[in-house]
Amino acid sequence: MRISVIGCGYLGAVHAATLAAMGHEVVGIDVDPGKVQHLAQGVAPFHEPGLDELLQDGHATGRLTFATNPEAARDAQVHFLCVGTPQDKTSDRADLTFLISALETLLPHLAAGAVVVGKSTVPVGTVDMLRGILAPRPDVLLGWNPEFLRQGTAVKDSLVPDRLVYGVEGGRPAAFNAATGAPLGVAAALDAVYEPLLAAGIPRLVCSFATAELIKSAANAYLATKISFINAVAGLCDAAGADVTELSEAMGLDPRIGSRYLHAGLGFGGGCLPKDIRSFSAQAATLGVPAVQDWMRLVDGVNLGQRERTVSLATELCGGSLAGRAITVLGASFKPDTDDIRDSPALDVADRLAAVGAHVTVTDPKAVNLAWRRYPRLRFEASIGKALQGAELVLLLTEWDEYRQLCPAVAGQQVRRRVVLDARNVLDAAAWQEEGWAVRGLGTPAGVLKAAAAAR
Repeated sequence: MRISVIGCGYLGAVHAATLAAMGHEVVGIDVDPGKVQHLAQGVAPFHEPGLDELLQDGHATGRLTFATNPEAARDAQVHFLCVGTPQDKTSDRADLTFLISALETLLPHLAAGAVVVGKSTVPVGTVDMLRGILAPRPDVLLGWNPEFLRQGTAVKDSLVPDRLVYGVEGGRPAAFNAATGAPLGVAAALDAVYEPLLAAGIPRLVCSFATAELIKSAANAYLATKISFINAVAGLCDAAGADVTELSEAMGLDPRIGSRYLHAGLGFGGGCLPKDIRSFSAQAATLGVPAVQDWMRLVDGVNLGQRERTVSLATELCGGSLAGRAITVLGASFKPDTDDIRDSPALDVADRLAAVGAHVTVTDPKAVNLAWRRYPRLRFEASIGKALQGAELVLLLTEWDEYRQLCPAVAGQQVRRRVVLDARNVLDAAAWQEEGWAVRGLGTPAGVLKAAAAAR
């Protein structure tokens, strides 16, 4: 099929490359000439494992091209809207400016019978607004196909997704021929797009527009709830002298609960989960459902509270004052395997430490070049060894494999004091303690700050 992808950020670039890998002829369109140039050369303008290889394969086969002119989408049969819907600058609501602009720009270039499919995460009711924009073109079909990508595993999530969701006019009853069961309209078009995935047995759910609009936000709200729940329990464990890692392991063995997203630590960040739960809360307020609104506010508050808790523990480990102390922060990106620093808990904590007078050095495998421009009072080092030199306290804030596997003996030779705050609860505390380190986590028993370690 001939397909266009409008918006080539994290979602759009991965989606375009994946569709080309499935054998479709794909053009990605974005207003940023620099981004388009990188993508056209087979190089992603951000770090996402496996994406460069997909882009290069699409370029080599000729199935994947990129452009800034929406005219390039004229011959496409299906158009995917993949532009960002960030949080509004003055409220918790989603900003739909880019989405509306993308559809208005695309409108003159739609062929008769074309299918426009939204993939962006949007508040319920957005499709009704977009139908108004498409009103002059009754020959164009509109559908919604929410994405469920995770940064760091986006390529895998696209090639082997957990499920496919189609939002269509009239919902499932209207999507199939009553006599034959054959898909109709948008459902038929999306079945053709995703034919290799459906043939591999990927589940497909066809639903109404409202359901499709809510699914991604509801899923993210549940995941955020699970993370914030265990982080709140971590505070209880601190107060009671219990170990949240052992507690969560036991809870996760219950098949009704499961272990995923039940790992206590610094909390979540990035460009999706925080803004999605706030948008979900705002939607609940608009629709008069205070239970959901209040729930999301609590989840958000617990999450942000973990950052305050980490700063408090760092202060405690430095004897009550951070002023003038040399602190090394391991991690700048909001999660491992990405260079995305949007709403990064690690950088938020690092900046708070610097604000009270600490001399903070931050290192990260991928995000240093992006972070140093936005955080001028922090010092950045690409090398872990250089970052650790002379540190009086080490904070592990992003759980990259490089930091999980860090040798405590080698690290101990580089720092001034062997004290580590593992805010992700991923280190082998016993191994570090054997090398003379005092180790502290969030919701785990306090490490004993040995006199020798404190004095170094």
